[in-house]
Amino acid sequence: MASSLLHCSDKLPFMNVETVLHMKEGLGETSYAQNSSLQASTFASLPLMAIDSFLSRRGMDTLKSLITNSAADVYLSQMPERFAVADLGCSSGPNALCLAEDIIGSIGRICCRSSRPPPEFSVLLNDLPTNDFNTIFFSLPEFTDRLKAAAKSDEWGRPMVFLSGVPGSFYGRLFPAKSVHFVCSCSSLHWLSQVPSGLLDEMNRPINKGKMYISSTSPLAVPVAYLRQFQRDFSLFLKSRAAEVFSGGRMVLAMLGRQADGYIDRRTTFLWELLSESFASLVAQGLVEEDKVDAYNVPFYAPSIGEIEEEVRREGSFRMDYVQTYEINLSSSGDARRDGRTVSMAIRAIQESMLSHHFGPEIVDALFAKYTELVTASMEREEVKSVQIGVVLTRL
Repeated sequence: MASSLLHCSDKLPFMNVETVLHMKEGLGETSYAQNSSLQASTFASLPLMAIDSFLSRRGMDTLKSLITNSAADVYLSQMPERFAVADLGCSSGPNALCLAEDIIGSIGRICCRSSRPPPEFSVLLNDLPTNDFNTIFFSLPEFTDRLKAAAKSDEWGRPMVFLSGVPGSFYGRLFPAKSVHFVCSCSSLHWLSQVPSGLLDEMNRPINKGKMYISSTSPLAVPVAYLRQFQRDFSLFLKSRAAEVFSGGRMVLAMLGRQADGYIDRRTTFLWELLSESFASLVAQGLVEEDKVDAYNVPFYAPSIGEIEEEVRREGSFRMDYVQTYEINLSSSGDARRDGRTVSMAIRAIQESMLSHHFGPEIVDALFAKYTELVTASMEREEVKSVQIGVVLTRL
């Protein structure tokens, strides 16, 4: 996941995303490394390869093919001696190198069929400075071994791969001008650069009381504020990448989104609602102050296809070649208890840094005990789903 500075929303408590927002580091039970294989949720920032058991097989194959085929098309159109791939919001779990591995393998097989040596690969892994890059680097020997084995079995020769960690916000420049051929960003762009302004009334009181995101009870000013923040952020993302990507280069973006035309899509808001209910329970027990809950808003927005298309058109540097929605079933195993804990643990690994910063670390265990209970109960009653949007853009 990647984002930018999270500034004060009017007079709301300050949180700096570049120092606060990160996946739970290390290899412990609640770490992101242990829970990234526990799949994605509406809060997710997991690499695309980590959501395969929730996404329908057809949808998963399509998204994976979008990435490998788009990268291969760029290579075939330019045949560079050095091919630069950037993964924005790479995070830190064992899946962080999966996308690069698939892209390198796809291009390597193309080179084998045409009796060409493969290009040198520059793999640029980006996330916020607080990301646990060390966990990625610890997995490099296994990554290298898998590439060697694939190259040997497919007879396309061992590729030269130069891997770099690039800490920083993708809502701004990251790379030199015209230096990148292919960009992918999976389950990251739904994170905003900051909590939107406009969430307080004229007396500096929160207008979205008891909620941390858009809900059916939110006044219209809340979704409007979130949309405007998304428009600013996504436009800046596109402008920054336009400077860095070669003409003819491509981007494949996958983010959580909405299929509904209105601001409310239950598949987007439902798990946020359950987290708000969990906080209400802690407030009732006297474990958390109600004012603190009212002041907590998340830097998250799930856009519609139309909202994405409008910003691409307005910025003007990219052509949209493909856009599609895919449904993710979070109740995939049929075991509500197992799925409930799976989703809760994944969300904790992603959310814990922000929650601890705002409320203090002492409430986290109690919060997610209640949250697991609520998610499990919901999954016993119905299937819980969310939506991914896949987009392919070509640099003009």
